[in-house]
Amino acid sequence: MSRASWPRTVFERIHTASPDPWGVASRPYERDKYRHTLALLAGRRFRHALELGCSIGIMTARLARQCDHLLAVDVAEAALAQARRRCAGLEGVAFYRGQLPDAFPDLPAASCDLIMISELLYFLSRADIARLATHCLRVRQADAPIVLVNWTGPTDTPCDGNEAARLFTATCHAAGLRVTHARHHARYRLDMLGACCNGG
Repeated sequence: MSRASWPRTVFERIHTASPDPWGVASRPYERDKYRHTLALLAGRRFRHALELGCSIGIMTARLARQCDHLLAVDVAEAALAQARRRCAGLEGVAFYRGQLPDAFPDLPAASCDLIMISELLYFLSRADIARLATHCLRVRQADAPIVLVNWTGPTDTPCDGNEAARLFTATCHAAGLRVTHARHHARYRLDMLGACCNGG
């Protein structure tokens, strides 16, 4: 039986107890992950980017340098308060608090030319991962990359990182997208979905 997505209360409690519960601002793992993730997008400029699961805004601040407009979403207000402070001097960055995938219909409407989903999917149930993928397909531009980053170590979340990536990718593949990058690093995997397939 599929386990339910983690609710907002869990993330609020975690971020209230610690300003950086996963060490995203300090761990070598995180620095390596950000470096490899942003290397996929090197040299590209985006008009309307969407970051799902922004946490305390470490990736947001880096990604904003390549975006005219960046909407960063997280479920925990305690995390978003830090993200807003971290990105206060950056133009074009906006934040939205909402539980995904339920919040998607309420997000400001925009056709996204980049969607970043880092360390979020495995907190969702299998059904919610598929729903989130469907929403992303609806708002992405035809040539927009979707970047997935997932921890692949042991976890007590509804899915592990590999299963979460496979479920999201399967929904996108059924809609005609293909994986343009797939690499397993130490303790995480990095996948990018890109241009539509020809002929299905």
